[in-house]
Amino acid sequence: MNSNEIRQSFIDFFVERDHRLYPSSPLVPHGDATLLFTNAGMVPFKDFFLGLDKPPAKRAVTSQKCMRVSGKHNDLENVGPSPRHHTFFEMLGNFSFGDYFKEEAILFGWDLVTGIWGLPPEHLTATVFEEDDEAAALWEKVSGLPPERILRCGAQDNFWAMGETGPCGPCSEIFVDVYPERPAVDWEEGTESGRYLEIWNLVFMQFDRDESGRMNPLPNPSIDTGAGLERVAAVLQGVDSNYDTDLFRPILAATAELAGVDYGRNADSDIDFRVIADHLRAVAFLLADGVIPGNEGRGYVLRRILRRALRHGSRLGFEDPFLHSLLPVVTEVMGGQYPELGGAQKASEKTVLAEEEKFLSTVAIASSQVQEAIDKRRRAGEQVLDGEAVFRFYDTFGLPLEMIREIAEEERFEIDEPGFEAALEEQRNRSREATGETPERLGAVRDALRQDGLELSPTDFEGYDDLSLEPVRLLALARLAEGGVESTETLGAGEEGVAVLDRTSFYADAGGQLGDRGRLLWDGGSAEVTDTRRDTAQTTFHFVRVDSGDLVRGGEVRTQVEESWRRPTQRHHTATHLLHLALRHVLGEGVRQAGSLVAPDRLRFDFTYGHPLTAEEIRRIEDLVNRWILLARATAITPDRPFQEAIDAGAMALFGEKYGDRVRTVEVPDLTLPEGENGSRELRSLELCGGCHVGNTGEIGLFLITMERGVASGVRRIEALTGEAAQEHVRRRGALLDDIASELGVTPERAAAEIDGWRGRTRELEQQLEKLRLQVVSGTTADEEVEVAGVKVMAREVPPAPPREIRNMADVLRHKLGSGVVVLGSRQGGKVNLVAAITSDLEDRLHAGRLAQKVAVLVDGSGGGRSDFAQAGGKAPEKLPAALAAVPGLVEEEVTASHGAK
Repeated sequence: MNSNEIRQSFIDFFVERDHRLYPSSPLVPHGDATLLFTNAGMVPFKDFFLGLDKPPAKRAVTSQKCMRVSGKHNDLENVGPSPRHHTFFEMLGNFSFGDYFKEEAILFGWDLVTGIWGLPPEHLTATVFEEDDEAAALWEKVSGLPPERILRCGAQDNFWAMGETGPCGPCSEIFVDVYPERPAVDWEEGTESGRYLEIWNLVFMQFDRDESGRMNPLPNPSIDTGAGLERVAAVLQGVDSNYDTDLFRPILAATAELAGVDYGRNADSDIDFRVIADHLRAVAFLLADGVIPGNEGRGYVLRRILRRALRHGSRLGFEDPFLHSLLPVVTEVMGGQYPELGGAQKASEKTVLAEEEKFLSTVAIASSQVQEAIDKRRRAGEQVLDGEAVFRFYDTFGLPLEMIREIAEEERFEIDEPGFEAALEEQRNRSREATGETPERLGAVRDALRQDGLELSPTDFEGYDDLSLEPVRLLALARLAEGGVESTETLGAGEEGVAVLDRTSFYADAGGQLGDRGRLLWDGGSAEVTDTRRDTAQTTFHFVRVDSGDLVRGGEVRTQVEESWRRPTQRHHTATHLLHLALRHVLGEGVRQAGSLVAPDRLRFDFTYGHPLTAEEIRRIEDLVNRWILLARATAITPDRPFQEAIDAGAMALFGEKYGDRVRTVEVPDLTLPEGENGSRELRSLELCGGCHVGNTGEIGLFLITMERGVASGVRRIEALTGEAAQEHVRRRGALLDDIASELGVTPERAAAEIDGWRGRTRELEQQLEKLRLQVVSGTTADEEVEVAGVKVMAREVPPAPPREIRNMADVLRHKLGSGVVVLGSRQGGKVNLVAAITSDLEDRLHAGRLAQKVAVLVDGSGGGRSDFAQAGGKAPEKLPAALAAVPGLVEEEVTASHGAK
């Protein structure tokens, strides 16, 4: 069976047994701040297991995209040496939410493995948690396995938990003997060697472990199973490694052809091949799910995976970017099951190419920095590169640890790996603390209310049309204080807390739209609503500050959303939809939303695109949006329609968003374009969206782009204004132009031409000034030279000047010396600029790059360059005189060392 057939056979088996098929959720978990990535098949169903949300069906089956590269489940370092481990993989799983339990789960697993996949029962072994007598008895009953092939194991192997807290329970695993023809071995040896291979894990989800370690019974015992597609494919296809399956062979073959190196000939290079194949799949799927390379969080993980693949590519002889050219192979292998790969492929290729180019250029600079750090410590009599420095090169420059280790070993240096690990762990702790403050805060509120016996349900939002509702019942209250969160009956004047209502007109922060602000009003009192948030269970939390009176649980209030907050927010939200479509029309269908912010005072829209936008492209985008506004088209909102029906109608579903079976759509009808514009006649905006919008595009008033820039590799950002905010921006900009024109003594229409004239005259003066500086330098007298070890040396400070001029000065002096060394330094703006130049006849004895590095260290800086010419900088201008005075001695050391080497 090929991998597609294996996946489909699994899905068909459970669909025939009344399981509902769910499509794979994105790799970025929706609304779960505890996870960087979806790392197990059960993650999308976590709220069902916890009883926080009601499942639409009692049984489910999925083939879920997963990543294991962080936290407890981190397989990154095992990828390559291991034939079984991966960063990205597919988890086949069947689930029961309070329906069937252990007996049916074991029966289903046994029937599929032996009946559909045809594995011989005599090659199979089952394991159970050592205290789970029920599961052991059921295995014997269902499978007929002898007791010696139903093994009891401890909690480390057979008690499953997604994290330190959360759903957990005993589990049972199915193992297969992959080499039954060989002599029997004991269980420990067989599992360690990979002969006995786990292919399916059945988790009997019974508990929710809280932060104190207490096991709380789940509302309904449930089933969560997982079978890695890659492992199952290796077993059913009769190969020794997951990488020998049809999921990886095409990627390995394409890499081998590109590298001109055969896979399977050398154990060391095979590791490099496997790392590249695995990481390439991870990169492709992360990019397709909207993750962008960056310096923190998910983006940092993506960048690290990409750079690790590049590092192993260099071992195969790749010196130029190559990963981007292999992405189409991943699409060819996996695109049938995951069409998002094809949709994102062009944008992904551009992003990966940009990352490759950036890394390859960074490596050269970073290697020089590592060399400089080693030289500095060697002069101090040390032989170890400290852990903090190693971490800085690893974290800031993205150098793999093994590359830093190799550079150190070439210099007969060691690196402080324990210190590096300590710095790395400190960063991980900072990341954990910084991840998802708001979801954690909402979780604390919910936990405090639950401890008071209050179970919360989804809050009805009735505020699309009505900003005020009454009467509204106050279901729960929590007090926010320095000591934490506590449930309370009453909040008094001056106190801050969280209110949960039975219905609300306040829109909670979601889909990029900021939560509403306003007031809660009641007889004898009022409270300001400072923020509105919603958790994954769809409960709305109103953060309040009581102004007067007592806010009492069980009482009735009137909600009043601040109109001056909501109305401009609506304008910006509808404009965001129009901007999205305009970008796709002007720049191409490969453009995808990568993030957004919809606020009362502005909108921000991040999108995938590899280049800065031209002024003409920005003008065309603005014009398209404003054309919709001038046409005053009514927005068509369908509050409830089947998800698939909306997708089939052309609605855009945004990556990272979680959608139910029924969705809300927002449509702006067709805009007719002039003839010949991108070959298209009509445009229509249709998106899945639960946010607040204008009833007519004319209400937006005006759309104005105020900024366009890059925010990450392959990601651009546009900021824009609408309505009154846009009008005010135009007014201020016009007033500024009037002021400039007045200062120049011309009309506003002539201001640009006048400024251009001033710039031209300024350039002429700068050129004249440069000539005068060079004349001063060329008049340098011979007594400013010294001779050391037979080499003429000139080291002097020059007046503040642009780096280009200092380079020119050094070049003039180098030619004047005929044979010798020139080092110039300049202090400007609290920094030091350094230039070192050496005549060609001395290059066999001296190196300008090394000399510049050594001088830069003396002014707390760094730098480097070619053997004949180099630049450097420093942060300590007060040290420049002493640094220049040290140049002759540094030259003498270098010359003496070169003589010794010969």
